[in-house]
Amino acid sequence: MTDSEKMRDTENEKMEADPKLLDSLEKPEKIRQVIQEAILLAGGAAAILLQVADPGVGKGVDEHSNFGYRPLDRLRTTMTYVYCVTFGTRDEKKAVIEMVHRAHASVKGPNYSADDPQLQLWVAATLYAVGIEIYQETFGRFNNRTAQAIYREYSILALSLRVTPEMWPENQQAFWEYWDRQISTMEITENAKNVAHNLLWNKNAPLPIRFVLPFVRLTTAQMLPPRVRDAYGLKTGKIRRGTYRLTMALTKATYPALPKAIRTYPMKYYMKDMRRRLEDRKS
Repeated sequence: MTDSEKMRDTENEKMEADPKLLDSLEKPEKIRQVIQEAILLAGGAAAILLQVADPGVGKGVDEHSNFGYRPLDRLRTTMTYVYCVTFGTRDEKKAVIEMVHRAHASVKGPNYSADDPQLQLWVAATLYAVGIEIYQETFGRFNNRTAQAIYREYSILALSLRVTPEMWPENQQAFWEYWDRQISTMEITENAKNVAHNLLWNKNAPLPIRFVLPFVRLTTAQMLPPRVRDAYGLKTGKIRRGTYRLTMALTKATYPALPKAIRTYPMKYYMKDMRRRLEDRKS
């Protein structure tokens, strides 16, 4: 075997999902209760802005994606990944994880790589922090035992992104200590600001999306930690905070009463879309 063939085989191995990893992702239970809810999508913009607040993630998204003219693509790929890892079959998880590895392989440059486990840890952390907060604001707080169980299961979103088990904080207290350290040291770069502009002020977005962007900017600003919000130049104030509190109060009063078929529609839609694309790849 030539050196080039050996290198190619090594690269292929890096793309393949580890069977032990797939074993660890089998049948998560508690996390499904959270992930299935469409209300989590309300935190999508906040999660993205938190992710790109890490300079490495910000460079990767700004310099290696079509975010400027297809701003919804990251939401689509992220939610496809989240739903598949949580609800997919073993073969579907394997396929999607390997697709993510291949997509990340070319996202690299000076001082950053999309395959960096520390960057992937931060991405997974934002999904947990934003998702669990929105869920509990809507449905009420979990008891400690359930909260810890859900937290442990959320680690599957990190482990499938090359994060090792020991890197995921061992409990919620350790997680929030990690979170506070990250937030306190984040420096919002021009890359991150470019992504924020393309996300929140995008003129290429479909008309219905552009219509709701002012409201998305308002709610996203209130979801972000003050230090991050201020660094992005997003506005807050008494009226904006009051509007956000009223919005969340109305959501808490009405959303849980919606039929489950409506609340879980995005999850079913993205899973169907993912299965269609996997079938297209086979044909």
